[in-house]
Amino acid sequence: MGATETKLCTLTDGEENTVVLPSAQVVATLPHNITREAPLTMDMMVVGTGPECDLIVPDARVSRRHCELKLTRRGVVLRDLGSKNGTFIGEIPVMEAILPVGAVATIGSTRLSIALGGAPSLVRLSASERFGEAIGRSVVMRALFAQLERAAATSETILLLGESGTGKEVLARAIHAASPRRDGPLVIFDCSAVAPSLVEAELFGYTRGAFTGAVAPHAGLIEQADGGTLFIDELGELPLDLQPKLLRALEARQIRRVGSSEWRAFDARVVAATHRDLRARVAEGTFRQDLYYRLAVVEVRVPGLRERKDDIPALVERFLAAQTPPRALSDLPPNVMDLLLSHDWPGNVRELRNMISRLVIFPDLAREALGAALAPRRAEAVPPGRGPEAPSPVGAAERAEASAAGRAEDGLGALLLMQLHAARDAVIEQFERRYIAAKLREHGGNVSRTADAIGVSRQLVYRLIERYGLRGTERA
Repeated sequence: MGATETKLCTLTDGEENTVVLPSAQVVATLPHNITREAPLTMDMMVVGTGPECDLIVPDARVSRRHCELKLTRRGVVLRDLGSKNGTFIGEIPVMEAILPVGAVATIGSTRLSIALGGAPSLVRLSASERFGEAIGRSVVMRALFAQLERAAATSETILLLGESGTGKEVLARAIHAASPRRDGPLVIFDCSAVAPSLVEAELFGYTRGAFTGAVAPHAGLIEQADGGTLFIDELGELPLDLQPKLLRALEARQIRRVGSSEWRAFDARVVAATHRDLRARVAEGTFRQDLYYRLAVVEVRVPGLRERKDDIPALVERFLAAQTPPRALSDLPPNVMDLLLSHDWPGNVRELRNMISRLVIFPDLAREALGAALAPRRAEAVPPGRGPEAPSPVGAAERAEASAAGRAEDGLGALLLMQLHAARDAVIEQFERRYIAAKLREHGGNVSRTADAIGVSRQLVYRLIERYGLRGTERA
């Protein structure tokens, strides 16, 4: 290849908190020279056959989520996502590699390449590594902070898109705190936490006698947010029949309580969030297009933790400092940071936070939780000049029992230092991870047999596999 053919497509630093974004496309060439392409941005691009992918490739030998591409300062990083048929550059199978301009990667029967064209653009970065309680020194987070800093100063609706656990609620709180409405209420409504039959009454309120149990009039959450911000979380779960009513409320800035004919004005800024692909839901007919466009005045994507691993050390320090009592990196097992940086974190920041809590409480389980690469456990200290004493046969059973009880009390004592929900999550996640991993081993990694054996659906087993970074078979 010539010098031009091996040129790297990279992010480069601009002036005064900016980066230069090249104008580039990822081109997928299928058999018969059919091409598909998608612009390469600062966001991770997923390539595969699934409708949720950024570049959809109709190739029977390509997996649903086959590979991903990320534009970085080093170049375009190509990474296989555990595909069935692999990802190749030339004849060499790769798990992760830089894809230069002019080089060709092969997935199934499809060739992937980078095409440059047009003038580069400047992307503004925040001068700060914080936005409210959110922290991020990575380029992608500083670019997100810059967008939200500008949007927060307005009254426009904001739509936060991102996987579960990425911190969308933290960002919504930061938007409110940075807005002119900061002195007003921040009201949070989670569409997934309320039964569909009750969503209308929760959002819009109701009059006395509107339904059985409505013994007094009640202001809905939209009214309660008057003068402040209404954060609608998990918007993708909003029932289809209520979407026109929400759209009208946003357009007219008026609501009508259930059981009433009176229209009531409200003045609230709306921030919404979802982990769903709303564009795909619009195409499926399960989400109204007009509501989507009304909410997506400012649409931003919150990156997954695997896209911003530069932020992991700072996040770990934050989570350790929030422990009771505050902890430091030295309180974690040795070499743990290397393992934290190598993990993909399907549960994102929430998973990392819970992992740190587990490692503080159960440091002996670090090997099982993060892999077998941890350094050997440190031996317990022996006073100078003395070797370990041989145990006396008299009372050995009593001492062993007391030791076991002490260990149990120590574990419970650590849990008691946490709030109930955090302690419960730590114990449940530890159990689920060990249980599912053991059952998958027992059934040779077969998801169907594992699901049948433990009496749950395959979909639940798949979700647990993804949540805990385990491995099973049967995936395309």
